[in-house]
Amino acid sequence: MSEKKPIILGAFEMMNPSNGMPTWTDPRGRGDDWDDIEYWVDLAKMLDAADFDFLFFADTYGYATLQGRMPEEVAAHGIQFPALDPMLAIPALARETEKLCFVVTSPTTVERPYATARRFASLDRFTQGRIGWNVVTGSSQATTDELFGVTETLTHDQRYDAADDFLDTCLRFWEHSWEDDAEVRDRARGVYADPAKLHRVEVDGTYQRAHGIFAVPPTPQRTPVLFQAGTSDRGRAYAARNAEAVFIQGQTIASAAAHVSDIRAQAEKNGRLASDVKVVTGMTITVAPTEEEARSLRAEYEALLGLDDAAVMFAGITGIDLTGFDPDTRLVDIKTDLGQTLVDRYAKKDPDVRVRAVLDQFRTKAIRGFQITGTPEQVADEIEAIIDGSGLDGIMLEPTFGGPFSHKAFIDLVVPVLAERGRLNTPAGPTLRERFGGSARLAPTHRAHSLTASAAPNGESE
Repeated sequence: MSEKKPIILGAFEMMNPSNGMPTWTDPRGRGDDWDDIEYWVDLAKMLDAADFDFLFFADTYGYATLQGRMPEEVAAHGIQFPALDPMLAIPALARETEKLCFVVTSPTTVERPYATARRFASLDRFTQGRIGWNVVTGSSQATTDELFGVTETLTHDQRYDAADDFLDTCLRFWEHSWEDDAEVRDRARGVYADPAKLHRVEVDGTYQRAHGIFAVPPTPQRTPVLFQAGTSDRGRAYAARNAEAVFIQGQTIASAAAHVSDIRAQAEKNGRLASDVKVVTGMTITVAPTEEEARSLRAEYEALLGLDDAAVMFAGITGIDLTGFDPDTRLVDIKTDLGQTLVDRYAKKDPDVRVRAVLDQFRTKAIRGFQITGTPEQVADEIEAIIDGSGLDGIMLEPTFGGPFSHKAFIDLVVPVLAERGRLNTPAGPTLRERFGGSARLAPTHRAHSLTASAAPNGESE
């Protein structure tokens, strides 16, 4: 009998009053606590005690808009608004936990590479290597462009071209500006760092320019673990070249298996090992001691979710106001450069799907992954079936009512069942990269090692 694959456990969160669709009004939500650091410390400590591998923060600078304006529902109903910067909370959460790692979303379309590289290197040092970067090319991009005064909007594929330049520049700072033994801290000689072992980063690319020495010495991981979310064709290609962990929102075993297989096949074409890339899926779990109780909880959750709110949130992601279309319009006939992954998810599954059906599905599933409702044994059975049937490496638990209620239920009821079945992950070491089965440093097959500190004008390594 083959050995069962350990299941990586993550928790998905957003630092706003709800978590996706508006749920903050429910007493099990976090409407009164979301902006209190103690709330997030308590959540992190709970996940840490339960041996979760990581806490994942989705984030965006923007918010949903329709025709360039914020709909009243966004502010009134708290649709992913308002929001705080989760990156600033990580040191506090890391200080109060022992093993839990943290993944933070940061875009390649707003900041400069040096600022991003410096922040993540600082977090890698402060957390002793328990940090990852979820690389996104844009979210609520039209709003974000307005907030930051961006006048030249990039297409979906151009954003990935720019992301290539952005990430390469960060990798040059992290991996190639300091040699491993450049930081000597020799008090007797009065030498902190050996100048001969520091190298200027020189980048003059299409989208990025940077010149100088990185100010942060090598950290436990040097490069944070690189996450990438999105299942568009270009997104999967980007992930296959760069990502060490890919977050997908699989909703069937067959679709998840296809994405996993494609990502790993493309990784191998890029000279990497299939095992270099871990793939985790979102999962919304409603669990209770009896199936009847679980289904009742799920019904309570769905009753909170409105169709109008779903349309506003859909527009914020895709740039498409579906309320402006005939409900019988086919989704495949609507084109967008924003949120193409989401449009593709529905259109590829059913080319004939209509606007009315999309909004009703989006109301209850939004951008979430698998939906599981049942008893602890039923939930554990389904998780195992999904993992074993798709080749996925782990799950990212998505809360229902927004507060810690669903996380705690999963920990109390499902984790013991998975533990008894031998399905929990056993980390190889304290860093996030080691929790995923590697060493603390980037795998030798990662393309970062083929770069140098200096890049030629066309972006290729010299």
